[in-house]
Amino acid sequence: MRFVSGMLLVVFCAMPVVAGDWLELSQGSKLSDWKKVGGGATYVIEDGVITGTTGPGKNTFLTRGPYSDFILEFEVRCDAELNSGVQIRSHQYEKETPQESKPGRIREKGEVYGYQCEITSKTNRENGCAGNFWDEGRRTRWLDTTVNASEKQAVYKAGEWNRFRVVAQGNRIRSTVNGVPVADFKDDRDDSGFIGLQVHSIKPGTGPYSVSWRNVRIRKLSDGEQVP
Repeated sequence: MRFVSGMLLVVFCAMPVVAGDWLELSQGSKLSDWKKVGGGATYVIEDGVITGTTGPGKNTFLTRGPYSDFILEFEVRCDAELNSGVQIRSHQYEKETPQESKPGRIREKGEVYGYQCEITSKTNRENGCAGNFWDEGRRTRWLDTTVNASEKQAVYKAGEWNRFRVVAQGNRIRSTVNGVPVADFKDDRDDSGFIGLQVHSIKPGTGPYSVSWRNVRIRKLSDGEQVP
């Protein structure tokens, strides 16, 4: 509060997000703090639930950030026919770029690449399961090669709400699904970048399919903080 020319003014200031504070990302009725990139999927928010629905074109992402060291928590429910994921520390190509894992494939300017926490109702290739990390648009491989995919996939409940927790701290990244540890690996490629809610592309003539997120929140980690 302060006095100006005999009047009492009450000034409200937005509090900055600091280490230790949870930032709620799926509150309200608008997505104005998010940016959609990629294909033609659509996103809406209603009663704190963000829902993405398939559309034409390539993979689509609803992005926010950048963030560096953090804990990210969310609940997700995905149609069994749809593959989805949540990007962390991710980026967009600034120009046409050969894909690292297959140089003959050219990634277009604006395409997303980086760490993706997988959301799926089934195992996908070796080590691929809900909670493991895929290097989207770049190395295109699973990043924790020690994960027993069939064992960990059983933790995920298809068609139901599932709780995910992602911890990114320094070069270490880990995840839990419904309270069960899944991925835990180290990688030095990215120490900061946006998060992104993915709606995967689908074959023409199929769908539409949807994936929904709720209780999405993120907390910045302080230097040297011990996270169980």
